[in-house]
Amino acid sequence: MPRPRKPIPGVDAKQLIGDAGKLLPVPSRRLFLRGVVSVGALASLTGCDIVDGPTAENSLRVISNFNDWVQARLFSRTTLAPTFPESDVMRPFRFNAYYDEDDAPEVDGDTYKLEIGGLVDNKKSWTLPELYKLPEVSQVTRLVCVEGWSAIGSWQGVRLSDFLKLIGADTRAKYVWFQCAEGYSNTIDMPTALHPQTQLTLKFDHKILTKAYGFPIRIRIPTKLGFKNPKYVTAMWVQNNDAGGYWENQGYNWFSGL
Repeated sequence: MPRPRKPIPGVDAKQLIGDAGKLLPVPSRRLFLRGVVSVGALASLTGCDIVDGPTAENSLRVISNFNDWVQARLFSRTTLAPTFPESDVMRPFRFNAYYDEDDAPEVDGDTYKLEIGGLVDNKKSWTLPELYKLPEVSQVTRLVCVEGWSAIGSWQGVRLSDFLKLIGADTRAKYVWFQCAEGYSNTIDMPTALHPQTQLTLKFDHKILTKAYGFPIRIRIPTKLGFKNPKYVTAMWVQNNDAGGYWENQGYNWFSGL
């Protein structure tokens, strides 16, 4: 027999589903709101009843996980984020972090080395002069912050897919994990790492990154929200385990694609 429904006090189940559908990327949102992806289908996918769950938070967690699942399957390495002319670049570019700009980490560029590990053939560390000698690509793309603002920036650096090839990374691995100087960390999926616009960024507006913009390295991913673009990167690991990330471990969407 089906379980009797136990409404969540103060929560309108239909409104909850409608609001949750707004979290999905546009193609899947249309299916969701048309009822093609029904509450029952979600229950089958997740093994949970999102309406009869013990709390609204748990219900939205199911939607969040489903959102990640859908976005990962809609993601295409051939679909590019919009690009813009240099005249559209925000100057000065907006600082973004969970701390004040004065608290951004100070990294000594003279002694800095990018640590490499995991499923790669060559685990040598890379100095900044070595990185600056690599073939440079440039992009003018929009950074979209989860807080609701966005800004167009000019970014120069090494295509991450090229760097992964250079170090002999096993691109059959599932993830690339980044550690940052201030303790931040982030994990991205391998298809995102191999996307042609995903960049190991060394410069902003054709000048070496300043402390405010993530010196010495930030990872620019214009197909994802800003918090998936780690700054002050000190280490990169290619691996099959999902190591999470600073915000993801606090409940933010893992995939967070645009």
